[in-house]
Order: sequence, then C-alpha cells, then structure tokens
Amino acid sequence: MTELLVRTFIKTPAETADPKVRQQYGTLAGFVGIFCNLLLCAGKFAAGMLFGSVAIAADAVNNLSDASSSIVTLLGFKLAAKPADEDHPFGHARIEYLSGLTVAVMIIVIGVELIKTSVDKILHPEAVTFSLLSVAVLVASILLKCWMATFNRSIGKRICSASLEATAADSRNDVVATGAVLIATIAEKLTGLKLDGWMGLAVAAFILWSGIGIVKDTVDPLLGEAPDEELVHTLHHKIMSYEGVLGMHDLLVHDYGPGRRFASAHVEMSADADVMVSHDIIDDIERAVLRDTGVQLTLHFDPINVNDTEVADHRAIVLQLIKGISEELSIHDFRMVNGPQHTNLIFDILCPSNFKMGEAALKEEVFRCIHENDPTHFAVVTVDHSFTRGNDLD
Repeated sequence: MTELLVRTFIKTPAETADPKVRQQYGTLAGFVGIFCNLLLCAGKFAAGMLFGSVAIAADAVNNLSDASSSIVTLLGFKLAAKPADEDHPFGHARIEYLSGLTVAVMIIVIGVELIKTSVDKILHPEAVTFSLLSVAVLVASILLKCWMATFNRSIGKRICSASLEATAADSRNDVVATGAVLIATIAEKLTGLKLDGWMGLAVAAFILWSGIGIVKDTVDPLLGEAPDEELVHTLHHKIMSYEGVLGMHDLLVHDYGPGRRFASAHVEMSADADVMVSHDIIDDIERAVLRDTGVQLTLHFDPINVNDTEVADHRAIVLQLIKGISEELSIHDFRMVNGPQHTNLIFDILCPSNFKMGEAALKEEVFRCIHENDPTHFAVVTVDHSFTRGNDLD
C-alpha cells in the first residue's frame, strides 16, 4: 500500500534530496494521517455512543488530536519548503524540526492527561462495557494504526524526517493505548477484574517515555549536534581521494534542516605545486561533494613543505611525543622557525571534545615533553577541538 501511494502521488520518488520531492512526501503523509485519523474518530465515536462506552469515545477524541498532529506535520513540510530570503539566507528547513518537536510535546500532553484519567479510574473503578462490535472497532483501529506507524516510519527514513519519525511513534503509541483498552475490556469480561486504570497508567508511562525521547531527537539538531559518522567518513574519503591532497583537518558541518547542510575543512597540499592547479583541485572537490552528498563544502588550502626533510623528521618526532600523552591526539599545520639559540616548533594539536585534560594543562605537558626531548626546542601550540564524533581519520 505504501509503495502504491508513493508511486501514485509522487512523480520522482527516488529524488529524495530534492526539496520539492521532500514536500510531496510530507504532504502525502499529512493527508494520509488526517484521513485515517478522522475515519477512526468517526467510527469509534459512533461505536462509543451506540454502546455507551466512555473508553472508546475517549479513544475517538485521541484520534481527533492525532489528526491535528498530522495537520502540524503537513504545515511543517509546507513552511520548510519556503525558499531562502533576506532574513533567512539558509532557508526554512529547520521548521521541519519544529513541527516534529510540536508533535512530541502533544504526545507528552496526551501522556500526562492519560495518567490523570488512569489514576481516577484506579481510585474510582467503573465497569467497562463489552460488545463484539466494540472489540471489532478496537481491533480495526489497532490494525490501521500499525499500518500508519509503518507508513510514516518508512517515509520518514526515506527522506530523513524527524517529524515523520515522531508521527510514526505517535501511531505506535496509539496501538499500545488501544491494545491496552482492548485487553482490559476482555480481561474484565472474563475475570471481572477492573484493570482499565492500571493498564492505562502503564501505557501513559510508555507514552511519556516515548515523547521525551522524541523531544531529544528533535531538539538535538536545533541545538547543533555533531554530524553523523557516516557523513564525516564520506566527506573525508571524498576529499582524500583527490591526487594532491595530503591531509585534511578542522572539518565543520552545519545543519540548517534536511537537505540544507554546509561544511568547511582545511586541506593540506604541497607548497611547491602550481597554485592554480591546487585551486582547480579544490574547486573540483567542492563541486563533487555538492553533487554526490548535497553538502555545500568550502575548503581552505594549507600549503605543506613536502621537500624539507628536517621539518618532516621533526614533525614525526613531535607526533610520537604527542601520542605518548594520548593516542586520541593529533597534530597539523606543523612549522619550524630556526634561531641562533633555539628553535620554535609551531603546530596545532587536535583533541576530541570529551578530552579530560584542560587546554592549559595540555599545553604545559606538550611543552615539557618537547623541551625534555631537546632543550633547544620550544613548542608554540594552538589547541583545536574536534566538532565531529571522530578525531584523526587518517
């Protein structure tokens, strides 16, 4: 069914990096959610009124709130597709994260309200009306919600949408909640035990846990999370695959919403090479990365003196000393300035964001190690912090 809907309403479903195709996917998911939830709301409300079941009628109201979540998703994709303007030069794609956050907050509110209702039922238990038609309505609701969860999760993974992942989790929560109502109804019929309130309390706890997890997933990219390791390795492999590139460092990735990622990095190239040739190589890398990954990359050229064996030997010695402090550390931009009495070894040292030693202590330890190795050598160190989950990818 999912594939049939996709092929029917989306002309080029494979081009998920295209903002217009993303909007089409989001629009499809939004309208499917609105239609299915309104259908469930009408069916449950009719059954609840016909058989006097407050539980089923309340579940109908829950489906009505789910329809509003689908409207939020629909509006989120529409607003996120707005082009860049003077006030928002990087576009509006982050609105999609905000719509996912809104759905997550709605899930938490539903969880809190369900806790209140469940506690009231535990304190004041009431008999649950049983009928085969009410059971059939609940079973049909579970099956449809299972399909909706699968549908939204599938679409969400195709276009990497946190909003649709949140909607999928909401549908999954509805399966659990409706299943609990069904189990409590059948259990009371067979045993006489009033489990409705306790079952609802367990479901509410699950919904709250799910909602808090979704809030974290949608807030992280808004705060600025580290890029995923797969993207980092893809960029590293792509950049290093070009002849003339000797190394790279200081990779930064900025996420302005799905399909709107920017990156910058430093590439080390021979100082003896023709600067125009090096510039062409950098242009080729930037264009290839944009074409293959959708990331708009800007590269900074660091010239390296590859023919100075003295510099290369000292760099190897310093790197060995640095690795003696910690295997997590690496160096780049290594230079030497020789003087009549001493030599300055100038370099940047890269440490991961979770490195326990402070900058001052690290500099002092590096200075000590280098000076002890050769009293005429002095370290001039700049400490860089990694903005990716990895560190030295070489």
